[in-house]
Amino acid sequence: MRYPLVRITHTSFFMQNIIFDFGNVLVQWHPELVYTEYFGDEARAWWFLRHVVDNEWRGRIDAGESTAELTAELVGRFPEYKEAIELFDQRYFDMLTGEVPGMRELLGEVMRHYEVYGLTNWSMETFPTARERFTILQMIDRYVVSAAERLIKPDPRLFQVLLDRYGLRAEECTFVDDNPDNVAAACKLGMRGIVFTSADNLRKELGL
Repeated sequence: MRYPLVRITHTSFFMQNIIFDFGNVLVQWHPELVYTEYFGDEARAWWFLRHVVDNEWRGRIDAGESTAELTAELVGRFPEYKEAIELFDQRYFDMLTGEVPGMRELLGEVMRHYEVYGLTNWSMETFPTARERFTILQMIDRYVVSAAERLIKPDPRLFQVLLDRYGLRAEECTFVDDNPDNVAAACKLGMRGIVFTSADNLRKELGL
């Protein structure tokens, strides 16, 4: 599926706003590494991430529900995986493996030419510490975190929170996210969308 991409030049008719996702766009998040170490098998790690601590469960955390309560609930459903489930919270910061290569430099360049914002699915139990540890996240000081709003992408209401809070017009925004579903949601609101794959590819899409 293709999404409307934007190739921006510095002679754009209107001020361009660039909205960045954080996870796997600015900071790498790889839970499969922790679970591969735990299970001793990459295939088992991916199975666990898809069927136990799955997208729906993780999404509830990102939407502001208590990690402790959701962990207890999931252990009740999968008691045989109690230790592995609890590992998600215990070793969460081991899953954050560093900055996405090339993005600090690119973000700095983008900020010299455009207004920059952030829109991330992230738990408020972990985001403040992550922002302290990864200074690339501190480069963006206008952002919306899903858990604080109790909404998660691709819900269009979360995008609207960002637009309303900072007085932005969707048609003057470009949204960058590694998840195609989130990019598609932004495009439906009238934004231009870029599915992130690497800093080099993003640089080309932005015409920098």
